[in-house]
Amino acid sequence: MEATGTRIGVISDTHGLLRPEAVRALLGSDLILHAGDVCGAHVLEELGRIAPVSAVRGNNDRDPWGRGLPKALSLEVEGVGIHVVHDLHDLALGDSAADVAVVVSGHSHRPLRERRGGVLYFNPGSAGPRRFRLPVTVGRLLVRGCRVSARIVPLLWTTQPFRTS
Repeated sequence: MEATGTRIGVISDTHGLLRPEAVRALLGSDLILHAGDVCGAHVLEELGRIAPVSAVRGNNDRDPWGRGLPKALSLEVEGVGIHVVHDLHDLALGDSAADVAVVVSGHSHRPLRERRGGVLYFNPGSAGPRRFRLPVTVGRLLVRGCRVSARIVPLLWTTQPFRTS
């Protein structure tokens, strides 16, 4: 039985590299969120062939094109508030904090799926060039009504474990 709901592909830290494995992992998405360090319009253009894309600016998106991306964005999917920011240290929700159920971030290159105070904090990890011994991953969110499930999708196998609590 196929799950109904909105399928959101989540990717970050591509640094100008869109791996074929990442494209395959994001197929079937209804929406794609890119959590920054895109480093090239071609990445968003190619992702846009899969589904509509929303992206934020990362610390490496310094060229004129990259500086045009927002530092953060908030959206609502099936009544669920989602806030996207590249670096969690820059998270500033203010009055909208009560409406946010999911915070998507990137920057650390470390996958994270963790609930804090009823909010899901989700970092898909890095899908771009391998950094140190960190895994190469993307993420998937499934929004069904007011429920959100999340998973990390490994693209390249690694011997290093990653936290998905």
